[in-house]
Amino acid sequence: MRRFFGSVRGRATVAATLVVAVVLVAAGTAVVLSLRANLIDRAGADAESAAREVAARLATGTAWDALDLPDDDDEPVQIVDGTGRVRAVSEDLESVSGTGTSDVKPSAGPAPARGTLDDDAHLSSGEAVIDGDRGTYRWAAIEVKPQVSGDDGDGRDDGAAGEDRDEGGDSSGGEEADSPGGDDDARTFTVFAGAPLDAADSAVRTALTAMLIGLPVLLVVVAAVTWTVTGRALRPVEGIRAELDAITGSRDLARRVPEPATHDEIAALARTTNATLTALEAAVDKQRRFVADASHELRSPIASLRTQLEVGAEHPELLDLDGAVEDTVRLQHLAADLLLLARLDAGERPPDRPVRLADLVAREAAEHGLRALIEPERADGYEVRGSAPQLGRVLGNLLDNARRHARSDVALSLRQEGAEAVVTVSDDGPGVPPAERERVFERFVRLDDARTRDEGGAGLGLAIARDAAHRHGGSLVVDERRGGGAEFVLRVPLAG
Repeated sequence: MRRFFGSVRGRATVAATLVVAVVLVAAGTAVVLSLRANLIDRAGADAESAAREVAARLATGTAWDALDLPDDDDEPVQIVDGTGRVRAVSEDLESVSGTGTSDVKPSAGPAPARGTLDDDAHLSSGEAVIDGDRGTYRWAAIEVKPQVSGDDGDGRDDGAAGEDRDEGGDSSGGEEADSPGGDDDARTFTVFAGAPLDAADSAVRTALTAMLIGLPVLLVVVAAVTWTVTGRALRPVEGIRAELDAITGSRDLARRVPEPATHDEIAALARTTNATLTALEAAVDKQRRFVADASHELRSPIASLRTQLEVGAEHPELLDLDGAVEDTVRLQHLAADLLLLARLDAGERPPDRPVRLADLVAREAAEHGLRALIEPERADGYEVRGSAPQLGRVLGNLLDNARRHARSDVALSLRQEGAEAVVTVSDDGPGVPPAERERVFERFVRLDDARTRDEGGAGLGLAIARDAAHRHGGSLVVDERRGGGAEFVLRVPLAG
């Protein structure tokens, strides 16, 4: 179970099923409630229609025995006067609730007189027993009020007109003469007509049964579809994971994960993973070459130094002390270069300090026996932000490289172009072929004319210079000097 919920597939299936279940339960509840409300309203409308039909006949002064009340189970009727006495009921009505009185035995009272119907019907719910069958009903009540005054044209009022009517019959409990001065409450009648709610209850139960049966089936279908679709969608992810696991085990960075033939997020993940593997492979290859080249560069001076020391131990008079010191210095410089490259590879950022680039250019020019051309002069000394030692190392490496390859002339200049300080170091040597102008900045790279270690260095100076320039937000490129030779251009953003 823990493994099931620990997978994306399992969690997605459970989440989708729960969401659909909540939505269906909420929607089903709303449908059932709406259905019940509509059916109750429909029953109320039927009850009101039946009540108005009986009340309309009652308002014309129809005698009790001539009202012709409905006698079926669908439309029970009860008529109550203003004093609460039952005056008429449907045949076979044995008990009633929800009408204000449970009495179903008609009582004697005034005969119906002409009256007016109330515009509004009052609705309620209750039960009724008709011929032994109990049911739930929606009751509608219509009130019939006597006319205040009137004349029917023969000199008698509406109340007296009903005195001669026979008030016997199955639906009334007695007869009583009414006089024009009778009590108005006894001549005010309320007609209660009912409509059965059994059909509404049955429809609601049927809907609930269908939902209770259909909901689990639908949820099973949703869970199965979600499980299947999620499994198919995650199948490429499993392929990517398995291939990465195999790459980790074999350490073969030349392998790549499978890329789905789609344009979705998983395909983008596979492409990004392969791009990462490509970059990792390149970084590892670069590191391997770096270690191999460093070992090769270190082996020669160490072997030479060891040979000189061994000869000196056996024959002190043959010890080449100057050569030993020279090899030691070379080892020291190579170790310093390797340490600086390691720090740069580790992502070390230069400190954010103000550096007067003009002072660095003048100092490096003096150390190399040159005169720097700085135009125009700036009051801030071409201030940049970064590390003075690293920028000084860049200038020193460029000047060392220029002197190593120059025939006779090395030039150093500093100028401003836009928001950048531009340092140019040029020489009149053989120059750098266009095809080699990027490779010359790679580590341990020496062009054919500079392959000797005694004069060509270890091939790290230009690599260090470009890396340091990039760390300061600048750039370093090589071009052809006008008139022949090489020209290295260093650009660094000015402060502010």
